[in-house]
Amino acid sequence: MKLLSFSWNNSVRVGVYTEKGVLDLPSAYMSIYETTEAPSFLYDMKSLIGSDEPALAMVRDLVNKALRSGDTALFRDPNAITWLPPVSNPEKILCVAVNYRAHGEESQAKPLDRPYFFPKFPNALIGHNQPILKPRVSKQVDWEVELALIIGRRGKYIDVNRALDYVFGYLILNDVSMRDWQFPSKEPYGMDWIYGKSMDSSTPVGPYIVTRDEVQDPHNLRLVLRVNGNVEQDDNTKNLIFKIPELIHWASQGITLKPGDYISTGTPSGVGFPKGKFLRNGDFVEAEIEKIGTLRNTVIEE
Repeated sequence: MKLLSFSWNNSVRVGVYTEKGVLDLPSAYMSIYETTEAPSFLYDMKSLIGSDEPALAMVRDLVNKALRSGDTALFRDPNAITWLPPVSNPEKILCVAVNYRAHGEESQAKPLDRPYFFPKFPNALIGHNQPILKPRVSKQVDWEVELALIIGRRGKYIDVNRALDYVFGYLILNDVSMRDWQFPSKEPYGMDWIYGKSMDSSTPVGPYIVTRDEVQDPHNLRLVLRVNGNVEQDDNTKNLIFKIPELIHWASQGITLKPGDYISTGTPSGVGFPKGKFLRNGDFVEAEIEKIGTLRNTVIEE
């Protein structure tokens, strides 16, 4: 399934992206079961993920019944909804630095013997078709297409051989970065990850979560990022240095991963900083990953 969060008539709800449009799950539940209320997890993605397989089974059943019913009123036009971050209230957003060798070469950074994580905050999250805010304090706003995953089960010290069992699904993350704040390294403290990575609306995610069962091999997916139609990044997740099981294993060392947490896997080469190219007001950014979809956002000046 392709699960998304969206706003409709001033109400936040969970939907399923289908060939007929976005199935409005609360509306479908009330219509199909003739009730006046729908379960609370149909209004909150993190709650749905935490409710695990019983809730997902009900959602799959709703999708099947809605598609068979022919009731077009249960489906929303994808162009008429407000797309939200699939999980807007995660406890954690963990990103990985330098997880493709070519990106390490272009940024003059050597890979380490284990993943190097940095955090982003929920204030940075925006959904599909929502504007990337170019902060008035930054002149070097950069792009980074990444495959991300959503954690589906609570876990700590997760065995690398069981790590994929903790994946709920996959989505696209654009790790928009303010390079003039991130760099240079301020010794002895290092790079400024907070200002460089977590200014408002600097993390488009989505457009939806593709559940794990629909992505047979997350380590063989093409990633492409375009700015105004021009290809800037083009690579494949087979070139990840640390694969997803290793990332989950290391992320869970001493830290409890919880349903709804994001882990992003890093970006390939082709970012703007080494080329002296940065995002400008009006730029149209498309981050595309095979078997996931395309995340589209326009840059606006603050």
